[in-house]
Amino acid sequence: MTKTEKASNFSRRAVLKAGGALVVSIGMPIGLDAVLAINAAYAQNSKPPLTPDQLSSFIAVNADGSVTAYFGKVDMGQGLAVGIRQIVAEELDVPFERVMLVAGDTASTVNQGGASGSTGVQDGGKQMRMAAAEARRVLVEMAAQKFNAPAEKCTVTDGVVGDGSNKASYAELIGGRYFNVQLAWNKEQGNRLYAPGQAKPKNPKEYKIVGQPIPREDIALKVYAKHEYVTDIRRPGMLHARMIRPPVAGAMPASIDKNSIKDIPGVQVYQDQGFLAVLADKEWNAVQAAEKLKVTWSDAQPPFIDQKALYDHIRKAPVRKHEEKKPVGNTDEAFKSAAQVLEAEYEWPFQSHACMGPACSVVEIKNDEVTCWSGTQKPHYVQEGVAATLGVPVEKVHAIWTEGPGSYGRSDADDAAMDAAVLAKATGRPVRVQYTRAQATGWDPKGPASVHRVRAALDSEGKVVAYEFSSKGFSRNDVDTNGSKPRATLAGHLRGVALHSGDNFGFPDEGYEFPNRKMTWETIAPLLDRASPLRTSHLRDPVGPQIQFASESFMDELAAKLKVDPVEFRLRHLKAPRDIAVIKAAAEKAGWQPRPSPQSKQTGNIANGRGIAYARRGQTVVAVVADVEVDRSSGKIWARKFTVAHDCGLIINPKALQHTIEGNIVQSLSRSVLEDVKFDNKNVTSVDWVSYPIIDIAEAPETIDIVLINRPDRAPSGAGEPSSRPVAAAIANAVFDATGVRIRRAPLTPDRVKAALS
Repeated sequence: MTKTEKASNFSRRAVLKAGGALVVSIGMPIGLDAVLAINAAYAQNSKPPLTPDQLSSFIAVNADGSVTAYFGKVDMGQGLAVGIRQIVAEELDVPFERVMLVAGDTASTVNQGGASGSTGVQDGGKQMRMAAAEARRVLVEMAAQKFNAPAEKCTVTDGVVGDGSNKASYAELIGGRYFNVQLAWNKEQGNRLYAPGQAKPKNPKEYKIVGQPIPREDIALKVYAKHEYVTDIRRPGMLHARMIRPPVAGAMPASIDKNSIKDIPGVQVYQDQGFLAVLADKEWNAVQAAEKLKVTWSDAQPPFIDQKALYDHIRKAPVRKHEEKKPVGNTDEAFKSAAQVLEAEYEWPFQSHACMGPACSVVEIKNDEVTCWSGTQKPHYVQEGVAATLGVPVEKVHAIWTEGPGSYGRSDADDAAMDAAVLAKATGRPVRVQYTRAQATGWDPKGPASVHRVRAALDSEGKVVAYEFSSKGFSRNDVDTNGSKPRATLAGHLRGVALHSGDNFGFPDEGYEFPNRKMTWETIAPLLDRASPLRTSHLRDPVGPQIQFASESFMDELAAKLKVDPVEFRLRHLKAPRDIAVIKAAAEKAGWQPRPSPQSKQTGNIANGRGIAYARRGQTVVAVVADVEVDRSSGKIWARKFTVAHDCGLIINPKALQHTIEGNIVQSLSRSVLEDVKFDNKNVTSVDWVSYPIIDIAEAPETIDIVLINRPDRAPSGAGEPSSRPVAAAIANAVFDATGVRIRRAPLTPDRVKAALS
């Protein structure tokens, strides 16, 4: 039997070995039947299963030669969609405009973790790069067999493969059919999912599309109110629902007077234990019914403390979990022999997501098929949560990510989806749940309050010989970081599901080197275990801002104690080149003048100061210089200017990265100087923009200067959160530089600053 005959007798699966390897010797004579068999092995008319080990789960070439990329993460408004399209277009050698992106739809994307931990490009982009590179390899191989030419002699330009004599477009090769190529999936779901093919991606030196500042296309639609948000979803026969939350946390409906809303047409009341809602055909009727329905609530005395005693409670509360990082040296012995010890404590409050709008979700159940539209960060986990809430198989639930008003962590979006699912099942009709502002700010999962104790031992020459850092606070995931389990949602809590409170916090992420070093964290139990408005979960850069607020403020305190310039002090204790580079870049761009802080006493009502802070987050390194003005009479801080040096490896889109950093800075500024969840012995009292203010345009920085350090030799790492991390410390250090007053409790509100100054 000749080689040609062997090739022509290959079955479709026999051609595919070790993830799609063609068992064909390059340059051997090949007949038409063999070519057809090879092409059939790589492509088919019916789509393979939606599993991570199939190339078709990530990439498709449409009949017109355009490309659709299927992405199991979502863009929370930072331009991630543009970056992923750039990556795919680059690896496939097609124009950027020819790549479309489908994101966060569970019917057409696999679970890549949603928006989570700044992994959009770092993990999601890595997978899409490998999938696109594999698709290009397969298409070139198909063309090579068609041309009867070696694949390495083929080139691709704008989706057309050629060998100098022949040409074949991607559309001709596979357009409208599906890749039938297996990938080497690592069997992980979520952020860690990785399924490469055989192809090696391009060398960054060859990039033409990646690295370009391609603008986003959604901005104009949003500015001119043409963009469709989750609040715009409407379904035939849909009911509008409003949830009714108790005035006292933990209270249950004892009796409901339905006569109190009998004059409002078409209203239904639904109750299941503590789960209470009104529904109506018209939204205004549901709004009125929620206001007028008379409910007698059970007596409840939630174990909320006086807010003034919050940090003392954290200090004294029993430890539920203790974690210690591997120590360096022997800190106990070093402190015993220290010439002097410097010690400080820092405090951080509960904080709300305070999204621009409250959460909304729509759920429709048709013939045992469930569809959920949600602004969640993690649609695949909402799919699981809806299935568990309704008691149906996961494959019967279709979750469609539809952009909401914001999130940046475990917001109220997942709660709204589960509420809508319960009500859709109860009524047999599509249900749209829309929260109110008070419910969004009052009942969303909160960022945890915490206390941080830091101390350092100095020898007789003023050198730091030992360093200890300890955090104690409410867990960063009292409820899960997604809505995949009923125990993590209000619908589950209010309907009596078994609870499971998580325990986690974190350590400072920086590169300071001290001869003796110890780091620990401890978590305490939530104030109320079930359906608490103070339940805690992830808020942007979970616990990073508060940890680094303490760590970087204390570095400044050490520098001040030793009368050393804050930049110089940091550089003394850093050895990693990237850490040193970002600090130097930020200082140089900001025009930093070396001197100790605080500066000489300033006269006049306005005091000016500058402060620096730096942090790592995973493989990303950031330094921030804040220039502030402090009004002594009012205590008001205006962070007039920020200078940011940012190193996240290879930059995919510098414009999108710049905008992402700017968003981080503004949001973190708000958290640093204003945001503080208030509560009393009954409930959370921060329920609107007055009781929970955020930064407005008049208080925003005048300037945000950004130095982007591009490292094509390094894989891209996260940018969605890292520049949030050092902001609070940079501001506090600048206030100290301006006034000589060290404020160790966030946020640095006018009242707090004024009290400290007096």
